[in-house]
Amino acid sequence: MRTDLFDFDLPPERIALRPASPRDSARLLEVTPGASTELADRSVGDLPSLLRAGDAIVFNNTRVIPAQLFGHRLVPEGPGARISATLHKRVDGARWRAFVKNAKRLSPGDVVRFGDEGRVCFLGSLDATVEAKGDNGEVTFAFQFHGAVLDQAIAERGAMPLPPYIASKRPADERDRDDYQTMFAREEGSVAAPTAALHFTPALVERLRDAGVSVHFVTLHVGAGTFLPVKADDIEDHAMHAEFGTVSAEVAEALNAVKARGGRVLAVGSTALRLLESAASEDGTLAPFAGDTAIFITPGYRFRVADLMLTNFHLPRSTLFMLVAAFSGLDVMQRAYAHAIKDGYRFYSYGDACLLHR
Repeated sequence: MRTDLFDFDLPPERIALRPASPRDSARLLEVTPGASTELADRSVGDLPSLLRAGDAIVFNNTRVIPAQLFGHRLVPEGPGARISATLHKRVDGARWRAFVKNAKRLSPGDVVRFGDEGRVCFLGSLDATVEAKGDNGEVTFAFQFHGAVLDQAIAERGAMPLPPYIASKRPADERDRDDYQTMFAREEGSVAAPTAALHFTPALVERLRDAGVSVHFVTLHVGAGTFLPVKADDIEDHAMHAEFGTVSAEVAEALNAVKARGGRVLAVGSTALRLLESAASEDGTLAPFAGDTAIFITPGYRFRVADLMLTNFHLPRSTLFMLVAAFSGLDVMQRAYAHAIKDGYRFYSYGDACLLHR
């Protein structure tokens, strides 16, 4: 399919720069495909009344690390070129792969010094050696520290890696350290938030449980590849970056039981959905999963597990808009997005949400 089929015009003022407060007050567009597609304007707080007793809701419990680092290349005569790097995949205890904005200024063997002196004095400077260079500005860094000490140094010097469409309008600040983290964040490793889950509060989750909806967690560490646009003219020529995820045996068994009883599975966000689909067999049976997934879901895909999806409004020409088009139909989602734009919905990571029926 042609990539331009997934294009649309979005007025810049529709891009949300801060989340709704309280989080569950965000607007929710319910999209029900059928002979006559139904679009219903609701709020996220209405979700318990939109689900049934016996349904299951699945969240991604990954935790975002402050993975955006700023520094300079070390040269004998003093500070060299300024370097902006976004860590996206841990290789081992001391090495990370990163997307570097001006990677052409780096060569293997170069040393980059990130941040100022640390707040923990024994750490000193955070230096990293360029070990290798890849495509699309990808660089492998070997850091001077290892394990928990490296994690602490990154946390001190790093900024939350806001998506480009927010970062181009304002810098990340201390507020983003809370705003860009879901209430479920437990397992560190993401460089982008599973943003659909940003809408949930403890009170809303309690109301879901009271309504007979079971709550489950999977882990998918979101990489910076989620920010990369689809540059190919045909979507078949786009390569997805692999991301590491896990589905426990307990969660797989519980969700299989929900489906067997006739309950529905609601995946909160594209990350939870993609991981569930990666862990399922052809007949839809879930099994424990631990590994990388680079699943690319486009129209024509046959969904195995997810019956419903809660997700934010996505970028034009993005893999995420292609995924929702696969889930509810391209024509349906084009109508839904046109309605959302006309009716003032807020888009992207800090924006409003939609509840999609398959």
